[in-house]
Amino acid sequence: RYLLVFDFDETIIEENSDESVVRTAPGQELPEHIRQTFRQGFYNEYMQRVLAYLGDQGVKMGDFKAVYENIPLSPGMQDLFQFLSKNHELFEIILISDANMFGVECRLRAAGVHSLFRKVFSNPSSFDKRGYFTLGPYHSHKCLDCPANMCKRKILTEYLAERAQEEVEFERVFYVGDGANDFCPSVALTAADVAFPRKGYPMHRMTQDMEKKQPGAFQATVIPWESAVEVARYLQEVLKK
Repeated sequence: RYLLVFDFDETIIEENSDESVVRTAPGQELPEHIRQTFRQGFYNEYMQRVLAYLGDQGVKMGDFKAVYENIPLSPGMQDLFQFLSKNHELFEIILISDANMFGVECRLRAAGVHSLFRKVFSNPSSFDKRGYFTLGPYHSHKCLDCPANMCKRKILTEYLAERAQEEVEFERVFYVGDGANDFCPSVALTAADVAFPRKGYPMHRMTQDMEKKQPGAFQATVIPWESAVEVARYLQEVLKK
């Protein structure tokens, strides 16, 4: 069996879902005083303020749900999911996303693929008594390269260790992502594994930089993609061997 790990924003979907929810705001934009509170590495805290502002504007659960459900999937993603549905017994599939649980699950259900995923790891989110959409950090960690609320490498290594204790060993790990926070876990992959960075996105550039500066340090095979059909095609070849 193989483990297939997906990122969500700009990987499964074509947008950053945190930016998509701004469509629920008056005039579909945020006021300057909210935008100015953004600090690098503390995006989760920034989004907590954005959601509080949207709550103040009367944005309700149904409004968020409608936005999430209608975010377009990335090119070829539907084809990749069809391929995975047909070969479901060969892949264990998980999702690790710095978005939020409610948004991720809304979109996966709308696409009819929620059941493909054994587990979804994302920031906890819920609607409070006032009907405000609230967001929390996923965990704390000591990684210096990742945002304060989530290190995907920590999540992936803990998952692999937990599965090993349950006597589930994977022949290979495949990781499909796009962002800088997807680079961190992909560095932990072995020579048997494959990283699928979205072409021209930060994860792709970072794998290229590492290869230039420290040839051989990035162990996994790197297969950049523009359409997820390329990922499906690669996995199909793996199954033939």
